[in-house]
Amino acid sequence: MPPTLSETCSPTLWLWAGRVLYLGPSLDLDRHSGAVSCVAVGLDEPFTVEVTGTVTARSALIPARVRHRLRSPGGRMMFCYLDPGSPSERACRAAMSQDTEPATRHRDEDELIALGRRLSATPDADLADRWLDLAAPRPASVVGHPGIRGAAEAVMNDPARNWRAGELAALAGWSTSAFLRGFRAETGTSFRRYRLWARMLRACQVLAGGGNLTLAAAEAGFATPSHLSSTFHTVFGLTPSRLLDTGVAIHDRTRP
Repeated sequence: MPPTLSETCSPTLWLWAGRVLYLGPSLDLDRHSGAVSCVAVGLDEPFTVEVTGTVTARSALIPARVRHRLRSPGGRMMFCYLDPGSPSERACRAAMSQDTEPATRHRDEDELIALGRRLSATPDADLADRWLDLAAPRPASVVGHPGIRGAAEAVMNDPARNWRAGELAALAGWSTSAFLRGFRAETGTSFRRYRLWARMLRACQVLAGGGNLTLAAAEAGFATPSHLSSTFHTVFGLTPSRLLDTGVAIHDRTRP
């Protein structure tokens, strides 16, 4: 029988630029369509993912923009959120053994479960880095168009600004239509959804620093805390208040 959550696992969230890792109970997320891809691993037992049908697995990669609901009978879960189309997400997709919808059985599934259990007992940041690099390894270097990279960095560094594709296209020396096509080709998602992901990350960073939802909404560019809450629910399947009510510990790894 799996150990109880109260004995083994306090909910924990780690933040990187473009990547988020959650460890804790499944939270019985509502059916939703995330703006980012999600790697799910059941540390104690299998879970099910409902899309058009139902898939049972211990590890799965749920693509962005796929409406789904994940159910776990109990035990500990790990959710790793990735920029869709990023090198890490593509590497994770290539590591999936079963070409189902969603793709399942990561080739390092057993090691991911073992590392996740260690991380549950000792929420060490370096161990979290190891887990993430095993699940979705990053290439040594990423070659891309400097204009697209610069635009993505600008949005990530200042998500509260109302960035327009036209202004960033002009800075890159492209037409707006060519910029939008290039942005999607390089990042794997639309400019609008990438901007949304950047705002979600900033909101989590503010909460990690002890800020409340009002401050998080303002820093991330949302009109009101309610706007942040409803958008957060759309992306992740639960409200930020519900996440905070679990007593989750948030660790910001985007800064040295």
